[in-house]
Amino acid sequence: MNSKSVPVIAERLTKTFRVAHRSAGFMGGVRAIFRPTWEYKPVVRGVSLSVQPGELVALLGPNGAGKSTTIKMLTGIVAPTTGSVRLCGLDPHRNREENARNIGAVFGQRSQLWWDLPARDSLVMLRDIFEVPAGEYRERLRQFDDMLELSRFWDTRVRHLSLGQRVRCDLAAALLHDPAVLFLDEPTIGMDVLVKEQVREFLRHQVAEDGKAVLLTTHDMKEVEHLAERIILINDGEEMFEGGVAALRSRFGATWKVHVTLSDAVGHPRLAHARIVAREGARVTFGPRPEASAPLGHALKEIINAYPVSDVSTEEDSLEDIMRTYLGGAAAARQSASGGSRMAAR
Repeated sequence: MNSKSVPVIAERLTKTFRVAHRSAGFMGGVRAIFRPTWEYKPVVRGVSLSVQPGELVALLGPNGAGKSTTIKMLTGIVAPTTGSVRLCGLDPHRNREENARNIGAVFGQRSQLWWDLPARDSLVMLRDIFEVPAGEYRERLRQFDDMLELSRFWDTRVRHLSLGQRVRCDLAAALLHDPAVLFLDEPTIGMDVLVKEQVREFLRHQVAEDGKAVLLTTHDMKEVEHLAERIILINDGEEMFEGGVAALRSRFGATWKVHVTLSDAVGHPRLAHARIVAREGARVTFGPRPEASAPLGHALKEIINAYPVSDVSTEEDSLEDIMRTYLGGAAAARQSASGGSRMAAR
């Protein structure tokens, strides 16, 4: 695999932080200064990932899963304890200045713009910092304005912009120097639905038309469903899953319902993959059998063949439901494991 043809490649990344342990009280503080006790906290444990040109990948996980640390290693802010990162063929930590020209970043709660300047002045300063030729700058700014409507507010001081306006300016700032890779952390948090769709359409264009490699971290599962071609799920610093949304549904047991209206009275034939979970007159709702794991399509075919159906509709768990179920199960497993460890210690 050519590390330059694939913008982002990370192999078996780990990161362990050394943290000083301090006991309570004055003497605990004194001991921490003169005779510190160190604890080693593993945050990322063997994560591997890649992002292709023209691909948007979502990096998902609960708070504390290791997402931010992984992003910091990919961007070169933090050096991995073990493992390797190649971003456009470079080691981002060892080649930080050159690497900065290959990446753009948008963090929903932070800004790279100057708060007391109009947004357009910030873009001019970034143009000079990255040495973007004047003609290219004008053309990119025109494209960004066409899609994000920046000229409506870019003469306003950044501190007076709404969140949606500021993030749109941040997107322009991150892409002004035409980087190969874009990192996004909660880019549409707090936006109204119209601005969210505007930003999503802009990102789709950057991926599909301009071939950007985009890595997105977010807790908004609708954002993932609208944008991501692939999902990487990490928890406790470990990679738990990599694949598309359909594969995630299959892997973590997404449930479904089939609502049918019967044209004639009928008995209750036993089905291999579905069971009746609700019935009101001719309206019947089916769900999966607990012991079965057939996809919705198999069950739907079985229901239509067994019942006289005049109308049918289907309903699947949303990606948010799936993540909630998975994370709840993972938290329960951790609590059970820690409880077992305490019992063993006694």
